Amino acid sequence: MTTVIEAYRAAVASGKLRADPAQEGVLDALERIRDGLTKPPVKKGIFRSAKYEPVKGLYLWGGVGRGKSMLMDLLYDLIEAPKRRNHFHAFMQWVHAEMGKARARGVDDAIAPVAEELVKEVRFLAFDEMQITDITDAMIVGRLFEKLFAGGVTVVTTSNRHPDELYKNGLNRQLFLPFIALVKEELEVRELVSPNDHRQGRLANEERYFTPITPETRAAVNAVWEDFSKGRSESLVIKVKGRDVEIPRYNNGVGRASFHDLCAKPLGAADYLALADAVRVLIVDDIPSLGRTNFNEAKRFVTLIDALYEAKVRLICSAAAQPESLYMEGEGAFEFERTASRLREMQDANWGKDA
Repeated sequence: MTTVIEAYRAAVASGKLRADPAQEGVLDALERIRDGLTKPPVKKGIFRSAKYEPVKGLYLWGGVGRGKSMLMDLLYDLIEAPKRRNHFHAFMQWVHAEMGKARARGVDDAIAPVAEELVKEVRFLAFDEMQITDITDAMIVGRLFEKLFAGGVTVVTTSNRHPDELYKNGLNRQLFLPFIALVKEELEVRELVSPNDHRQGRLANEERYFTPITPETRAAVNAVWEDFSKGRSESLVIKVKGRDVEIPRYNNGVGRASFHDLCAKPLGAADYLALADAVRVLIVDDIPSLGRTNFNEAKRFVTLIDALYEAKVRLICSAAAQPESLYMEGEGAFEFERTASRLREMQDANWGKDA
């Protein structure tokens, strides 16, 4: 049976990973979990059924691009127990949907059947990028996770923040503090401290703006996406003032959507700001030539680029023409010069969010 340490060293030897002492320093915590989940159930007492011993989980936090999600995926692939992996936002969307179904059945405590289903179906839950920004989620996660831990579910989650920083300055945060205490009690908290931003290195010498739109450029963008996603993705729905903003494909801070997904729908500045806050790299497919025929879409595209630029999101895209030639005629062509300039600047190898 392959250990986490063996899998990591094999990935380094094959060139899939670059050795990083900081990453190597947390492999022991991952191996403890893998090994613990291989143990058979234990029978305590003559009349009791055998049960699995609970395995303490892990809260792995640190700066962006340090390899937290990669390490979690490394562990996840080695786990043979019933398991589930989600981005934390997507998981909470599922929780809300399941609670809605429970309420429709007349269940008073809608959290209980959700927790019961998870405890019944999985022993290992992996979450990407735990962060709490919504008061409703803040009130739900405490009771839900208390039931999951009581049911013996092992949780591993990544985050950019220490548990003490979760939901910082949030509304009625004092009601959320017991959850923070629960996380620190039930999960081993480890920081991944590394000077290396592996995600930025992946883009350092790569093309980011692909034009014109051809089978070749689409294939090139697909290759970039595959390098980031490693075949894993899910849709991410961001709630903005009661509206849903969807990123059709998302993995580990990298989103992918088409121009139509983002600019053909009635989205505004608040939506694009929320999107920019949710991703660190955004891949946008099939940006068309802009002008009179798609003026509204062009205006939204300008707003989108402004939001991405201000948030220093790294942009990768396929487009019908070079930035200066995207918007050649019609109202707004002159104003688009600033957007074209920003698109050029965002292609620089040093562009992007700081770690």
